Amino acid sequence: MALTTLGLTFLNPHVYLDTVVMLGGVVNQFGDSRWVAAAGAMTGSVLWFTSLGLGARTLSGPLARPRTWQVVDVLVGLVMVGVAIGLARGA
Repeated sequence: MALTTLGLTFLNPHVYLDTVVMLGGVVNQFGDSRWVAAAGAMTGSVLWFTSLGLGARTLSGPLARPRTWQVVDVLVGLVMVGVAIGLARGA
């Protein structure tokens, strides 16, 4: 389990693209405050993934019901139809 987690983490090219290239480029624009910006980005990441894990645990009950997924599917379908109509009108 731990080796799988490490493999998915460190063998994933998006880890390096997102962290080093994208985030490094953005944070580097802050000049002398880049370390403060980097600390803020790391704090935001920790809060985001912690919230994601806790939210998944909290919503595991309702999301185990097929009816919930039917509602989600209908809502996603409505959004897609709305986007399609908007694109068709703009074309």
